[in-house]
Amino acid sequence: MRRPVAALSRNHYFVIGLLLGLVLSCYIPEDIWELVQQEECPQEAAENLLIERFGQDFEPHLNLINKPLAAKKPVKNVIRPRYYSSELGIREKLFIGVMTSQEHINSFATAFNRTTAHLVNKIKFFIYADSVKTNYKLKNIVGFADTHENRRPFHVIKYIADNYLEEYDYFLLVPDNVYVDARKLSALLYHMSITFDLYMGGTHIGVPSSEGDGPAGSGSGDRNYCSLEAGILLSSSVIRKMRNNLDRCVRIGITGDHSVNIGRCVKYASHVPGCQESFQGMRQYSYALNTPGRQRRDFSELAKEEAFRNASTVYPVPTPEDFYRLHAYYSKQHLETVQERGYALEQKSYRIANGSISNKILEIRWPLGVPPPSAPETRHDILIWQMLNETHSYLPNGNVEHAVAPLTRIEALDFAKVLEIALQYAALKHPGLSYHSLHTAYRKFDATRGMDYQLHLNLQKGSGRRRRLLLKSFEVVKPLGRVEVVPSPYVTESTRIAILVPAFEHQVPDALEFVAQYERLCMQNQDNTFLLLIFLYRLDSPSKGDEDPFKGLKTLALDLSSKYKTDGSRIAWVSIRLPEQLSEAVRPEDWLLHASMYGPKQLLSLVVADLALPKLGLESLVLLATPGMSFKADFLNRVRMNTIQGFQVYAPIGFQMYPCRWAQFCKECEACDVAQSSGYFDRHNHDVIAFYSRDYVQARKLLHPQGLPIIRSDLDIDQLLEPASQSRPEGVESILDMFVAAQHSVHILRGVEPNLRFGHDVRNHLGRGSTLPEQLPEQCGREQCIHLASRKQIGDAIIRYEDRSILHK
Repeated sequence: MRRPVAALSRNHYFVIGLLLGLVLSCYIPEDIWELVQQEECPQEAAENLLIERFGQDFEPHLNLINKPLAAKKPVKNVIRPRYYSSELGIREKLFIGVMTSQEHINSFATAFNRTTAHLVNKIKFFIYADSVKTNYKLKNIVGFADTHENRRPFHVIKYIADNYLEEYDYFLLVPDNVYVDARKLSALLYHMSITFDLYMGGTHIGVPSSEGDGPAGSGSGDRNYCSLEAGILLSSSVIRKMRNNLDRCVRIGITGDHSVNIGRCVKYASHVPGCQESFQGMRQYSYALNTPGRQRRDFSELAKEEAFRNASTVYPVPTPEDFYRLHAYYSKQHLETVQERGYALEQKSYRIANGSISNKILEIRWPLGVPPPSAPETRHDILIWQMLNETHSYLPNGNVEHAVAPLTRIEALDFAKVLEIALQYAALKHPGLSYHSLHTAYRKFDATRGMDYQLHLNLQKGSGRRRRLLLKSFEVVKPLGRVEVVPSPYVTESTRIAILVPAFEHQVPDALEFVAQYERLCMQNQDNTFLLLIFLYRLDSPSKGDEDPFKGLKTLALDLSSKYKTDGSRIAWVSIRLPEQLSEAVRPEDWLLHASMYGPKQLLSLVVADLALPKLGLESLVLLATPGMSFKADFLNRVRMNTIQGFQVYAPIGFQMYPCRWAQFCKECEACDVAQSSGYFDRHNHDVIAFYSRDYVQARKLLHPQGLPIIRSDLDIDQLLEPASQSRPEGVESILDMFVAAQHSVHILRGVEPNLRFGHDVRNHLGRGSTLPEQLPEQCGREQCIHLASRKQIGDAIIRYEDRSILHK
C-alpha cells in the first residue's frame, strides 16, 4: 500500500506545476516583450522620450559654463635642482677643518694652506676672535666669539653641520701644526664606503674615570679615543648624529682635552665603540715627530722609515718652513710613483701588442698617451718643419721675406733644454759615444699634439787618429699640458663705446666718408656709441672761418648731432695743434703706402689718446679707429665683449684690401668674404685698439718714469717726439706696444677681424684720379708698408710678362 502513495505524491508535483503555469499565463500583460526590448536599448528609449517631449526638431547643446572644474588641490610643480650632483646626492670627498689661532694665521696656518688647499675640495680655518680681521692673507677664516676652550670643537662641529654636511663625505679635523699628505689621504678615502659610520685616527688614551660625569665618562669605556694631534677623520653620518646630540655633547665634554671631548660625543651620538685605526681593510697612518729618537732628525733620515713613507699625517711640525720641506718630499714621492706606474703601463702596452695585433686596433703610439700628428685636409694645411740651430731659425713662420731670424730668449732657452735632454738620452743609449756637434735640427708645432723636434747629432767614437763621427737622429716631443679656460669677468653687449677718429688735414675726404658710414650703421640704428673726432691741425693752419680745413667735418657733425638729438646720438670733436716738425705739407700718396694712418710717426697715437681721454672719463670704453677703415655692427659687439675693464685689452687684426682696380690683379667686391686674392690680415697695423680709459691711464703712469712722458697739452708733443729721448722704452711705437712694455696686469687679446677692413683710403685716392708713388717712401720697410697684391698674383704677372717677351723675340 506504500508504493502507490509514493507514486501519487510525484504526480501531485507535476499537476501542481502545470496549474501554476496556466494561472501565470493568464495574468502576464500583452506588452511584456516591448518592455524587455526597451530595457535592452536605453539609448533608443531616451531618444524616443525626448521626441515625445520636445518634438522632431530638438538639437542637444553642451553646457560648458564653468567647465572643466578646477582641481580642489592644485598640482605642485616639481622643482628640480640645478645640478645633477644635487639631485643624485653626489658629494665632494674631503673637507678639512683646521683649528688655529690669531697668532698662527700668518705662519703655521699659511703654510698649511699653501701645501694642502690646492689638493682638497675645501678647507676652513677656525679661530677665537671677537671680529675676524680683514687684513689676513687667508680669506677662508671662521671666527668664534665664545672663548670657552672645551667648547671649541663643538663650535666647529656645529658650523660644519650647518653649512657643509650635505656637500662632503668626510671631514678631517686637525690643529695647525699637522702636515697632511692630501694626495694619499684622498686615495684612501676613495676605497672606503660612505654608508658606514667612520671615526678614524691615531689612538689616544682617555682620561681617568674620576674626571668623567655620569655613565659616559666612567669606567673602562672612557678610553680609546682618536687623537686630535694627529687628526680625526669623521664621516658625514657621524657629524649628523653629533649635531643632533650637541647639547648632550657639550655637557659631557668638560675636560681640557679636545680629543676626549670629541671622542665622548662620537661614542654617545653614534655608539661607535672607539677609534678605528683601520676600516674595511684600509688604514690611515700617522707619524709623530715628538717621540724620542725622532726629534731634531733630518727628513732624509726619517724617509728611510717605512712608517714615515706611509704616513698621511705628520705631527707636530716644529716650524712653518718644515711644512714646505715635508711637502717637497711627499710630492717627489708621488711624482716618482706616477712615473713608475706610467712606465709600467707603457711597457705593458708594448707587451700586449708584441707585433701580433695591428697597431691601428691598439692605437699604441709614441709617446704613449699623446695624440698623433694631425692629418692635413688639404695641401694648404700641411704643417712645415722649421730648420734651426742654437742661435737662429731659417724661414721663420714661413716668411720668405726673412730667410734667417735670431731666436728669442725664450726660444733659445727652450732649444737648449731640449738639446740637453737629447744628450742625456744619447749618453744612456750609446755609452761609448760622446757628443761632438749639432748637425741639423728641425721643429714643428701641432696645435693638437705639441712641439716636435728632430735632432741630428754628430757623436764621436774613439779618440786620436781612430776618431770618427757618427750621425745619430733623435726625436723629442713636448706634449701639450692640460688646457684650462681662463676665467674672465661677465660682460654684456650694451656698453657704450666712445669711438675716437683722428684725422690729418689730408685725410678730410676719408673722414667725411667715415662719418657717413657711422651715421648709417650707428646713428640710424640707435647703437649705443659716441663719436669723437680729433682734428690734427698743422702749426700755421687756421681753425676758424672758411679757410678751416676741417670746416666740412664740423658742419656735418653739427647737422647730424641736431638730427639725432632725440636719440641721444651726437658727434663732438677735439682740436690738437701739431708742433713745427710735423707741420710740413704732406702729399697723401706719400703716406698711403704706410700700414699706419700716422705714417712714420706712429707715436702720435699716444698723443691722440692722452689729449682726448680727459674729455671722456676714466670709466669709458674707448675704440681708437682710423678714418680709412670700414666696419660692421658685429665688430662693435665684439669690441664690447672682448674689452674688459681691469682684465683685457682688444687689438683686432683688420683685413687690408688690395687696390684691385689699380693693380688689375683682382676684382673689387665690398660685400664679399675675405679671400687670399682680395687682401690679407695686416698684423703690423696697430692703429685700431679698444681699451678702458682707466687701464690706459694706469699703463701710461707705469711708463712715465721710464722716458715716455704723458702729454697734457699741445706744447708737450715735442717731448714725446724728440729723437734725443734715449731713455724711452725700446720698441714702443703705438698704444699696443705701450701696453706690452708697461707689463700691466691686463691681458692683450689679438685676433683676426673679418668685419674690420682697411684700404678704402687707397681706393678712394685712386678713384679721385691720383696715383701711387713708384718707389716706397722713406722710413717704410717691408713690414710697415701695405701690399698691393699677393705673391701669387705678382708671380703670375711676371710669368705672363716673360711669356709675351719670348713670343715677341
